[in-house]
Amino acid sequence: VQLQASGGGLVQAGGSLRLSCTASGSILRINAMGWYRQAPGKQRELVAVFTRGTMISSDSTNYADSVKDRFTISRDDAKNTVYLQMNSLKPEDTAVYYCNARISDSPYDEKNYWGQGTQVTVSS
Repeated sequence: VQLQASGGGLVQAGGSLRLSCTASGSILRINAMGWYRQAPGKQRELVAVFTRGTMISSDSTNYADSVKDRFTISRDDAKNTVYLQMNSLKPEDTAVYYCNARISDSPYDEKNYWGQGTQVTVSS
């Protein structure tokens, strides 16, 4: 399985960017897929994640408090792709953004995958 991320770049504060991440390879089920980010000198942190429901739970999305109401995660199941629409960007959103996915290639197995990072730089 590979995760291919794209969409980073340089934007002024208040602007918008859209990231995308596509999973390819031997995929039975994508159990969760989303975005983390890591700023210089800081730990990697969750930005937004979509988690597929199970027999006892519903699909869910979770956002870091710092991005709620500004970022939106969405998905295209047919393309095994998730998107992160980032609006009202702030300089503190500057980081390398990493796509992450938990994917099953068999009914009883799940592996964690990371994509290559994509740089997002927000200028003030």
